[in-house]
Amino acid sequence: MNFAPDTAAEAFRAEVRAFLREHLPPEMAARTLRGYHASRDDMLGWTRILHARGWSAPHWPREHGGPGWSPLQRHLFEEECALAGAPPTCASALMLVAPVIYSFGTAAQIERYLPPILRGDTWWGQGFSEPNAGSDLASLKTRAVRDGDHYIVNGQKTWTTEGHYADWLFCLVRTDTESKPQRGISFLLIDARSPGVTLRPIISIDGAHSLNEVFFDDVWVPVDQRVGDEGQGWQCAKFLLDNERAFSAEVPRNKRMLARLKALAATLAPDAAFARRIAEVEAELAALEMLTLRALAEQGNERATAWPAGSILHVLGSELQQKIGALQVQALAERGIVDYPEDAPAGTLPGPEQAPGITADFLYRRAVTIYGGSNEIQRNLIARHWLGA
Repeated sequence: MNFAPDTAAEAFRAEVRAFLREHLPPEMAARTLRGYHASRDDMLGWTRILHARGWSAPHWPREHGGPGWSPLQRHLFEEECALAGAPPTCASALMLVAPVIYSFGTAAQIERYLPPILRGDTWWGQGFSEPNAGSDLASLKTRAVRDGDHYIVNGQKTWTTEGHYADWLFCLVRTDTESKPQRGISFLLIDARSPGVTLRPIISIDGAHSLNEVFFDDVWVPVDQRVGDEGQGWQCAKFLLDNERAFSAEVPRNKRMLARLKALAATLAPDAAFARRIAEVEAELAALEMLTLRALAEQGNERATAWPAGSILHVLGSELQQKIGALQVQALAERGIVDYPEDAPAGTLPGPEQAPGITADFLYRRAVTIYGGSNEIQRNLIARHWLGA
């Protein structure tokens, strides 16, 4: 890595900041900065604003509609968006399923599915985990039986984030029960409004509805909605999960959380011991950012396989999110137990301006060390890489 000042990078950062000042709606930013789950309207609306500038898919290559940015440019863009309060876009669509489609899909699939994702016209949900197949994903039971030019799908998925918003679901299904578990899995794209698809909300510990169970009862899915060959689903899933785990480091989001923690602490005059704890997580975040930049710099070259970057970034980034969230709640003290309704008008709630959304976000982020593969599993993968165990 080269740590010398990069004038081109700083010019790019200035360009992004100017764009955000001009195009990010203030009311949208205010809702995001309160820390609650973003709405479908905000996320797709922001995607459309970005698409008008050609920036809705910063991670995509230029040939598929992305801006062709370097890893550093993508990082700077995400950081500035997070700090400004831009809502997230649909990560399941833009960061997870779309790269699978343009890496493993047919030309017809690329033409059909990518443009609506790019424009912010469709929402995608992820159908991987099942009640008895979470970190041990290869044990999934959802079955897809071939019948001519269709599959008939039966089974259940769970923890489908924002699945109640979904137009489409991308799912791992078992198409072969005789092969080894990983070899019998295929990757299907399923219209969420197909007959036989039923969604049941899961209200999480923060009191919000962002998670869902999805049931498939004799759902007919055209074979041309399978990505890759039959039995290639595990390869697609590993590719996708590497993207998801690296994203879990969430350096831009951690920076926004740290800034909020500092603003909160400044209003409450914390003691010296608490100030030291803030300094410790700030140092951890600086180290995580350097590690993330290293991983980005090594993308696509032989050094990228020399260390298990996805697993390491997932562990460090997810645990840091929880540490910063815990400090935010601690700073609130008794104000942290107040229920701050998401739609309460500004100035009508007790406590400092930064209080709404903190406890809800802290509770929800207890899951960040589980989703994408639990940290216990990630540590096993790290050990296997380094020790050959």
